Amino acid sequence: MKLVPLFGRIVLALSVTLVVLGGRTASAKDPLKSGKILQRTELTDAKGLEAIVVLRELPPGGESGKHTQPGNEFVYIVEGSVIFEARGKAPVTLKTGGSFRTVAGEVHNVKNASASAPGKALAFYIAKKGTPMEKLSAPAK
Repeated sequence: MKLVPLFGRIVLALSVTLVVLGGRTASAKDPLKSGKILQRTELTDAKGLEAIVVLRELPPGGESGKHTQPGNEFVYIVEGSVIFEARGKAPVTLKTGGSFRTVAGEVHNVKNASASAPGKALAFYIAKKGTPMEKLSAPAK
Protein backbone atom coordinates (compact mmCIF):
# COMPACT_ATOMS: atom_id res chain seq x y z
CA MET A 1 0.00 0.00 0.00
CA LYS A 2 2.88 2.37 0.76
CA LEU A 3 4.40 1.51 -2.62
CA VAL A 4 1.85 3.57 -4.61
CA PRO A 5 2.56 6.92 -2.86
CA LEU A 6 6.30 6.29 -3.11
CA PHE A 7 5.97 5.51 -6.83
CA GLY A 8 3.98 8.74 -7.29
CA ARG A 9 6.69 10.81 -5.59
CA ILE A 10 9.38 9.20 -7.77
CA VAL A 11 7.41 9.94 -10.94
CA LEU A 12 6.84 13.54 -9.80
CA ALA A 13 10.55 14.03 -9.00
CA LEU A 14 11.59 12.60 -12.37
CA SER A 15 9.07 14.80 -14.19
CA VAL A 16 10.32 17.97 -12.50
CA THR A 17 13.93 17.00 -13.26
CA LEU A 18 13.14 16.39 -16.93
CA VAL A 19 11.30 19.73 -17.24
CA VAL A 20 14.19 21.64 -15.66
CA LEU A 21 16.87 19.87 -17.71
CA GLY A 22 14.75 20.05 -20.86
CA GLY A 23 14.38 23.79 -20.45
CA ARG A 24 18.12 24.23 -20.03
CA THR A 25 18.81 22.06 -23.05
CA ALA A 26 16.31 23.93 -25.22
CA SER A 27 17.82 27.32 -24.42
CA ALA A 28 21.36 25.98 -24.83
CA LYS A 29 20.43 24.60 -28.25
CA ASP A 30 19.17 27.96 -29.53
CA PRO A 31 21.98 30.51 -29.28
CA LEU A 32 20.31 32.56 -32.03
CA LYS A 33 17.63 33.62 -29.58
CA SER A 34 19.90 34.06 -26.56
CA GLY A 35 22.07 36.97 -25.58
CA LYS A 36 21.79 40.25 -23.76
CA ILE A 37 20.91 43.47 -25.55
CA LEU A 38 23.32 46.08 -24.24
CA GLN A 39 22.15 49.05 -26.30
CA ARG A 40 19.75 50.17 -29.02
CA THR A 41 20.36 53.40 -30.88
CA GLU A 42 18.20 54.89 -33.60
CA LEU A 43 20.22 55.81 -36.69
CA THR A 44 19.19 59.41 -37.36
CA ASP A 45 20.59 59.42 -40.91
CA ALA A 46 18.92 56.12 -41.82
CA LYS A 47 15.22 56.52 -41.12
CA GLY A 48 13.58 53.44 -39.63
CA LEU A 49 16.86 51.70 -38.76
CA GLU A 50 18.73 51.24 -35.50
CA ALA A 51 22.04 49.86 -34.27
CA ILE A 52 21.70 47.06 -31.72
CA VAL A 53 24.58 45.79 -29.57
CA VAL A 54 24.16 42.25 -28.17
CA LEU A 55 26.46 40.25 -25.92
CA ARG A 56 26.41 36.68 -27.24
CA GLU A 57 27.85 33.60 -25.52
CA LEU A 58 28.65 30.16 -26.91
CA PRO A 59 29.11 27.29 -24.47
CA PRO A 60 32.19 25.07 -24.81
CA GLY A 61 31.92 23.14 -28.07
CA GLY A 62 28.71 25.01 -28.98
CA GLU A 63 27.75 26.53 -32.29
CA SER A 64 25.13 28.91 -33.65
CA GLY A 65 23.98 26.67 -36.47
CA LYS A 66 23.69 27.91 -40.05
CA HIS A 67 21.75 31.16 -40.07
CA THR A 68 21.35 34.59 -41.66
CA GLN A 69 20.57 38.14 -40.58
CA PRO A 70 18.07 40.48 -42.22
CA GLY A 71 20.69 43.28 -42.17
CA ASN A 72 24.37 43.88 -41.58
CA GLU A 73 26.15 42.26 -38.62
CA PHE A 74 29.57 43.08 -37.15
CA VAL A 75 31.00 40.75 -34.49
CA TYR A 76 33.94 41.35 -32.14
CA ILE A 77 35.31 38.38 -30.15
CA VAL A 78 35.54 39.43 -26.50
CA GLU A 79 36.67 36.12 -25.01
CA GLY A 80 37.73 32.74 -26.32
CA SER A 81 38.19 31.48 -29.85
CA VAL A 82 35.61 30.82 -32.55
CA ILE A 83 35.51 29.35 -36.02
CA PHE A 84 33.57 31.50 -38.48
CA GLU A 85 32.16 29.59 -41.46
CA ALA A 86 30.48 31.52 -44.29
CA ARG A 87 28.93 29.66 -47.22
CA GLY A 88 31.34 29.54 -50.14
CA LYS A 89 34.34 30.70 -48.08
CA ALA A 90 37.08 28.90 -46.14
CA PRO A 91 36.52 28.70 -42.35
CA VAL A 92 38.42 31.28 -40.30
CA THR A 93 39.53 30.85 -36.67
CA LEU A 94 39.26 34.06 -34.67
CA LYS A 95 40.67 34.66 -31.19
CA THR A 96 39.97 37.36 -28.61
CA GLY A 97 40.22 40.71 -30.38
CA GLY A 98 39.29 39.24 -33.78
CA SER A 99 36.20 40.23 -35.73
CA PHE A 100 34.04 39.35 -38.72
CA ARG A 101 31.10 40.82 -40.57
CA THR A 102 28.16 39.47 -42.52
CA VAL A 103 25.75 41.03 -44.97
CA ALA A 104 22.00 40.54 -45.15
CA GLY A 105 21.12 36.98 -46.17
CA GLU A 106 24.68 35.59 -45.93
CA VAL A 107 24.50 32.01 -44.61
CA HIS A 108 27.06 31.42 -41.88
CA ASN A 109 27.83 29.44 -38.71
CA VAL A 110 29.90 30.30 -35.65
CA LYS A 111 31.50 27.48 -33.62
CA ASN A 112 33.24 27.71 -30.28
CA ALA A 113 36.75 26.42 -31.02
CA SER A 114 37.16 25.26 -27.42
CA ALA A 115 35.60 22.18 -25.87
CA SER A 116 36.32 23.48 -22.36
CA ALA A 117 35.87 27.28 -22.29
CA PRO A 118 32.91 29.48 -23.29
CA GLY A 119 33.21 32.07 -26.03
CA LYS A 120 31.84 35.62 -25.81
CA ALA A 121 31.27 38.15 -28.55
CA LEU A 122 29.74 41.57 -29.04
CA ALA A 123 27.44 41.51 -32.05
CA PHE A 124 26.47 44.82 -33.66
CA TYR A 125 23.37 44.70 -35.85
CA ILE A 126 21.84 47.22 -38.20
CA ALA A 127 18.13 46.36 -38.24
CA LYS A 128 14.66 47.82 -38.61
CA LYS A 129 13.74 49.88 -35.57
CA GLY A 130 12.07 47.73 -32.90
CA THR A 131 13.26 44.37 -34.22
CA PRO A 132 13.03 41.89 -31.32
CA MET A 133 16.19 39.98 -30.48
CA GLU A 134 14.77 36.64 -31.66
CA LYS A 135 14.32 38.18 -35.14
CA LEU A 136 17.93 39.44 -35.48
CA SER A 137 18.96 35.98 -36.71
CA ALA A 138 17.05 33.28 -38.56
CA PRO A 139 18.01 29.64 -39.20
CA ALA A 140 19.17 29.13 -42.80
CA LYS A 141 17.17 26.90 -45.08
